[in-house]
Amino acid sequence: MEKDPIQTGNAALDSLGTRGWFVGYFIDQSLGLRHSDDVELKWGVHEAGEAREEWVTGEARTAIAIIISGKFEMEFRDQTVVLSQPGDYVMWGSGTDHKWRVVENAVVLTIRWPSLLH
Repeated sequence: MEKDPIQTGNAALDSLGTRGWFVGYFIDQSLGLRHSDDVELKWGVHEAGEAREEWVTGEARTAIAIIISGKFEMEFRDQTVVLSQPGDYVMWGSGTDHKWRVVENAVVLTIRWPSLLH
């Protein structure tokens, strides 16, 4: 199936039902350019107090989290990074254990690559 070279949408709406992810290899191919083996995008809408308590370990991809609004903490084994101003970001490479906590209601754009590990 040939993909349309231009596609529009709304990240908040397109990510419903997929835990915030709206681009990646796991998105149905019928959704065109949103299906990608190269990159994954997540529009995370989080309420204060939400947290990922367990460490994410064994991650083989590179990722970046960018705060759109609110206040969000990323915890790594050797440091904690607070994202509080729109545009603040933290980037981490493969093998970097992490977990997170929402300090104030937040919207976070997360990008991971590659989407499909070969």
